[in-house]
Amino acid sequence: MALTVAAPAALADTFPSKPIKLVVPFAAGSGTDAVARLTAKYLGESLGQSVVVENKPGANGTIAAEYVAKAAPDGYTLFMTTNTTHSANPSLMKQLRYDPVKDFTPVARMGNLPFMLVVSPSLPVKTLPEFIAYAKSHPGLSYGSGNSTGIVAGATLARMAGLNMLHVPYKSTPPAMTDVIGGQIQLMFVDFAAGIANVKAGKLRALGVTTAQRSELLPEVPPLASVPELKGFDITSWNGVFAPAGTPAPVVERLNRELVAIVSNKQHAAQYYAFGFEPFGSTPAELGNFVTAELRKWSRLVKDAGIQPE
Repeated sequence: MALTVAAPAALADTFPSKPIKLVVPFAAGSGTDAVARLTAKYLGESLGQSVVVENKPGANGTIAAEYVAKAAPDGYTLFMTTNTTHSANPSLMKQLRYDPVKDFTPVARMGNLPFMLVVSPSLPVKTLPEFIAYAKSHPGLSYGSGNSTGIVAGATLARMAGLNMLHVPYKSTPPAMTDVIGGQIQLMFVDFAAGIANVKAGKLRALGVTTAQRSELLPEVPPLASVPELKGFDITSWNGVFAPAGTPAPVVERLNRELVAIVSNKQHAAQYYAFGFEPFGSTPAELGNFVTAELRKWSRLVKDAGIQPE
C-alpha cells in the first residue's frame, strides 16, 4: 500500500529526467510559435531540463494534434495549441482523428492572442468603412488564412458586411502574410504576435481588431464591431498547454505550477506583451472547463459564418 501511495510523489520528484518536447501545430514565425519558444526557454530554466519546440504544421493543426494524442502520457511530450485544434476543428472538419477532450489532459491556459484585419498597403483603403465600400465595389478580393481564427473571422466579415470574397487557405500564417505584403492576396486576419512588427514597419495596414474592445497593444486600431455592419463582431484566439490523456496528475501539477509562475512573472509577462500576446494562467480544471465551453462557442461561430465542414 505504501508503495502505491508513494509512486506518484516519487514520479513528481524525479520529473523531468530528460528533455521535454513542446509540439506546436503551426510553422516557425507564427504567433503560437513565438509564445512556445519564450515559454520553452523559461520552462526549461525552471525545470532544469531543456524544452525543445517542435513545429508540426499542416492540415489545420491536426497533424500535430494526432501526434501528441498518440504520444506516451509521461509529461515529455506537450502540446502548445489554440482554439484551432481544440475548439474549431470539430466544426470545420467532417473527419477528425483525435478528440480534443478525451485524447488530452489539460495542463494550463497561457493567455490570448488578439487578431486584427490587415490589408496590403497597395489597397486604397485606410479605414474599415473605406474597406467595406471598396470590397463591395470590387467583388472577389482574396483573403488568406493560416488557422481557424483566420478562416472563421474572414467568413464572418464577408457574411456580416455582405461581401463577395475568395478564401485562400495556407498551411500557416507566415506565408499568407508574405502574400498580403506582396499583393498576391489583399487581406487576412492575423494574430498580433505574428503581424504587429509588419504593421509597425508599414508593410501591412491594420484596419480593425477582432475583439469587442480596443487593444492596449494597438490602441489606435478600432474594433471591427465599431462599424454598423459588423456590430457584435467578437472573436478571440487563445493558447493553452496540453499533455496526452492519462498523464499522471503529479506531473501535470508540476507543469501547471511552473507554467503559471512563468506568465505571472512581471518581467516575463512584459516579453509576451511585447510581441502581441496577453498572458495569464489557469488551473488544469479551469482549462478543461474552458475547452468544453469553447467547443460550443466555435460550433456556433462556424455555423453563423455559413462555413460547411470539409
